[in-house]
Amino acid sequence: MQVNLKTLGCRLNEAETETWGEQFQAAGHQIVKSADQADLIVLNTCAVTTAATRKSRQLIRRLHRQNPSAKMVVSGCYAALNTDEVATSLGVDLVIRNIDKDRLVDLTQRQLLPNCMPASATDPGEHALFKRGRQRAFIKVQDGCRYRCTFCIVTVARGEERSRPIEAIITQINTLHAQGIQEVILTGVHLGGYGSDIDSRLDLLIQAILAKTRIPRVRLGSLEPWELPGGFFDLFQDSRLMPHLHLPLQSGSDSVLRRMARRCKVQNFAQLIEKARQAISDFNITTDIIVGFPGETEQEWSESLANIEGIGFGHLHIFSYSPRLGTQAAGMQHQVPTAIKKQRSRSLHELARSMKLKTYQRFLNREFPVLWESPDKSRSTTTIFGYTPNYLRVATDACPNLENTIKNVRINKIDDAGEYAPAVLVD
Repeated sequence: MQVNLKTLGCRLNEAETETWGEQFQAAGHQIVKSADQADLIVLNTCAVTTAATRKSRQLIRRLHRQNPSAKMVVSGCYAALNTDEVATSLGVDLVIRNIDKDRLVDLTQRQLLPNCMPASATDPGEHALFKRGRQRAFIKVQDGCRYRCTFCIVTVARGEERSRPIEAIITQINTLHAQGIQEVILTGVHLGGYGSDIDSRLDLLIQAILAKTRIPRVRLGSLEPWELPGGFFDLFQDSRLMPHLHLPLQSGSDSVLRRMARRCKVQNFAQLIEKARQAISDFNITTDIIVGFPGETEQEWSESLANIEGIGFGHLHIFSYSPRLGTQAAGMQHQVPTAIKKQRSRSLHELARSMKLKTYQRFLNREFPVLWESPDKSRSTTTIFGYTPNYLRVATDACPNLENTIKNVRINKIDDAGEYAPAVLVD
């Protein structure tokens, strides 16, 4: 069978899809890039926002029209929250619940492909990641979340916390490294809660990975700011652990944070960031901000904007609040009008751009090792992009054999839009 894998949403979904790719290949099936070529289409959906739900539904319909003869398997948060709709109305052959994601390939083969004779299993070196042109891998280390932020539907869709054993994670990383992967990103719905169900902790997992693997780069996915153990930033003294964290703040106003049921005040968050920067001077912090949460007043918005600017971030992921059926926030009074949310979002995007420029300016004329990705063939000149350890996007002129290597550059300017830094290779 020729299998096409599609992913919407978070890094955790990416990690799951990559694992499915490995498993389909190991079972003798071929991964193809285009849905047109596929006998089987597997879609991992998202439902984190109303827009994500709509996009998931639209993609299912589009894929079905594009290749009506292909069998279709759908999983992910949209499928978990709308199982009946997906199963009966959208031309889907099999819906896999989130709790059964680890068995998706097995369930698909038994229920949809019982008479399919697979070819010989693919050589392990022919990894699904490279078939899709990737140089790094997302590693799912846990699933589910114990908390119930009032805006979040993902905890409903994903269920209780479940952590993978440390040794299984190390085995996966070593296998990927042997296949040429240079960087792994540890991901989970509630990454900071890793180990809560198996008598372990995230810092113990990181220590084990650094001790038992030789992967050049280890990154962490999104982490809740209230769960970092004492001495956590000492781990970053190992240069293989990349000095960048994505810590969701969600709002710069304590009163809004209380309505969100967040467990961290702005002052505590700011103190945490200061600890990170004291430990590693080049540390880069990015965050999520929700604009127009129910009841957000002009005073709260002004306070939030000032605190966000005061903390300073390398990048902001900005979301205008949209009600999600099944969450507490959807029923809150004083929903903010759309026009006000758009106005506040514009202001925050302007601030985000200014902070990103300041971040890049801090590192002008500095040298960094960069993991280089595939050349951007859409540009008139052949350009290749990559990321520094602290997650600055840089670019240089492509040259032979640069892709998927780690080479030093000197950052010498910032592009006009402030989205990346042109750099020169250092011999």
